[in-house]
Amino acid sequence: MTVLPDDGFHLAAEFPDATREQWQRLVQGVLSKAGTAAEGTAAEDALATALQDGLTTRPLYTADDGGTAPGYPGFPPFVRGGQPAGTAVTGWDVRQYHAGADPARTNQAVLADLENGVTSLWLTVGPAGLPVEDLPAALEGVYLDLAPVVLDAGPGFEAAARRLLDLHDERGVPRGEARGNLGADPLGTLARTGDDTGTTEQLTAAARLAAECLRDRPGIRALTVDALPYHEAGGSAAQELGCSLATGVAYLRTLTDAGLDADAACAQLEFRYAATADQFLTIAKLRAARRLWARVAEVSGARGAAGAQRQHAVTSPVMMTRRDPWVNMLRTTIACLGAGVGGADAVTVLPFDQALGLPDAFARRIARNTSSILLEESHLARVVDPAGGSWYVERLTDELAHAAWAWFQELERAGGQAAALRSGLVAERLAETWERRSADLATRREPITGVSEFPHLGEQPVHRDPAPAAPAGGLPRVRRDEAYETLRARSDAHLAATGARPRVLLATLGPAAAHTARATFAGNLFQAGGIEPVHHAVTDDREALAKALADDGARIACLCSSDALYAEQAETVAAALKAAGAERILLAGKPRGEQREAYLRAGVDEFVFAGGDAVAVLSSVLDRMGVA
Repeated sequence: MTVLPDDGFHLAAEFPDATREQWQRLVQGVLSKAGTAAEGTAAEDALATALQDGLTTRPLYTADDGGTAPGYPGFPPFVRGGQPAGTAVTGWDVRQYHAGADPARTNQAVLADLENGVTSLWLTVGPAGLPVEDLPAALEGVYLDLAPVVLDAGPGFEAAARRLLDLHDERGVPRGEARGNLGADPLGTLARTGDDTGTTEQLTAAARLAAECLRDRPGIRALTVDALPYHEAGGSAAQELGCSLATGVAYLRTLTDAGLDADAACAQLEFRYAATADQFLTIAKLRAARRLWARVAEVSGARGAAGAQRQHAVTSPVMMTRRDPWVNMLRTTIACLGAGVGGADAVTVLPFDQALGLPDAFARRIARNTSSILLEESHLARVVDPAGGSWYVERLTDELAHAAWAWFQELERAGGQAAALRSGLVAERLAETWERRSADLATRREPITGVSEFPHLGEQPVHRDPAPAAPAGGLPRVRRDEAYETLRARSDAHLAATGARPRVLLATLGPAAAHTARATFAGNLFQAGGIEPVHHAVTDDREALAKALADDGARIACLCSSDALYAEQAETVAAALKAAGAERILLAGKPRGEQREAYLRAGVDEFVFAGGDAVAVLSSVLDRMGVA
């Protein structure tokens, strides 16, 4: 290959370098056309997006925004991956989740998964899943030397671990070749259940298992640092990371107190994080987690590769919806992509019907094939840290790491993760975060496709067999759709009792060009609460309005049109609607000043608009209709 000399000639040499100030002036011009007055940095700030944890996504990133140098894959601080080759050689571990209590059904599902691309199994064992004594039946026909098994047994982890280890011996699996994780997570159990009575004993048992694994079964890890309880309680990415660090430090102290050195103690831990449909935040979270744990391992005395965090990413249960569950396939695909690009060692894609009960065969097939397509067809794992070098990703990783470290330090000052759980500090902070996020969900600033946006009232419900009850009593389990699910459940009950859904009359003024935008907005809004919108072009004819209300079975009306037609007709039509028997009148739009007061005097009771509290409006409408 001939290498041409660098003679200083560049294609861009004749063009002057663009400056940030020039770009800001261009943004200023665009904003001014939209009615926003902003200059310089303020123009750039107007396009920024606020995230949780005080982070901000900027509209423009340059080399000056790159943050701390991330290093190289496989070397501290492991931002770019725990191994030099990442997952390029074999792809990530495709780990399927099973929580059923029936050993025969579980075995059938497990074998189907392993025959079709799954490389490891994650089993819930105990009261919340498969009985411990049924482990052999559930794993009948499974080559345990080829398919690692990861347990999740809550406080009963020691009995479940013993049964699995005995099963390895019974099946003739050489101890040096066994792989998996015994799933001991005493602080995760405390977070889930709120029961602290056996935490100390569980920590001792976990250390005992770790020592045994280190001595006899080096391919098996004993402990899991599960950050899902904090994510599922409404925590932010930084809170999830901070809690995982504090938990990991607590386990390191327990293991080193039991006689393990720092390298061996680190090798006994696997960290579990949520992967969400925010792909960049997921990528940054996994990269930041490795960086932070590398620092913890370093100051704990671990050397070199021992500080590389083993990561298991799980698509977020919080983002899964019960209505229009098919959309969950899109969410989990994006989350899986983020987990893979972020460098997770193992990835679990939850089936799209996971929020409804036990997944069926089709849902499990789609879940495992999500990873298969990204690995085999999109070749996502063939590039190590493909997001590395992106100024945005590097900056987001750096800022998230600092936010998580600050929360971790606060937990340590409070006495550590166990003390922070006992005192209620963790629960209080997570609740505050969820309250703020709930406001964004209620106003649809954070939209939920198929639920708060583009709902489908006519969809046929999807039914699944119920899953075993999950542990409860500790941190709550939240879902993004819960406020809207409550509204839809009220509508469903009304439909079952009366044969019809609650209805609202969309009173459209003028031609379609004038009212379509707001009628569409209003129809979308009301359907999010299970309220059926009925369209009617109206005038101020009182008798015609009364007939429309009666024919459609509606007691509430919403005016929909342009500002210009509102100014001409809204007052008279609102008064006529009230006279015709409408109990409540809404207007789609956000008038201000005297115009707003005039509409209120004419009989308009409330205004619905983008950015308003949709949950509050829908709740009040259902209340007014008498829908329990």
